[in-house]
Amino acid sequence: MAIENWQHDFNIGTVVRNANAFLAKEVHIIGKKRWNRRGAMVTDRYQHVRHHGSVQEFVAWADDAGVPILGVDLFPDSVPIETYDLPRRCVLVFGQEGPGLSEEVRQAAVDTLSIAQFGSTRSINAGVAAGIAMHAWIRQHATIAH
Repeated sequence: MAIENWQHDFNIGTVVRNANAFLAKEVHIIGKKRWNRRGAMVTDRYQHVRHHGSVQEFVAWADDAGVPILGVDLFPDSVPIETYDLPRRCVLVFGQEGPGLSEEVRQAAVDTLSIAQFGSTRSINAGVAAGIAMHAWIRQHATIAH
């Protein structure tokens, strides 16, 4: 899981909390190092969080780790996440609230995925989108014991 943080995005705490709930290996924050931990509800103490000062640093990490980058945003060429075959090992990247994914991340992504929406709002916030995307991954890959 990764999120861009160029404007001190308030959704990062929610992304960290979601990552903890879905047992994501790490959360990668690209851009500014400072973020509002309040939304993490203390899960940032248990969740691995890694900072990358630039998109280039993040892409180099992903290349070294052999992890494909998948952007999540509403673009005309985005592929619906509901029908996408998510790789077991991947990093889902979310853009800044408002402007969305940067062009740099979009160019580095193997694919850009969209989440189906039917209402009048242009988009859902990054924290909500991260939870939906992680659940899509869980549906394809997790073994759930009851």
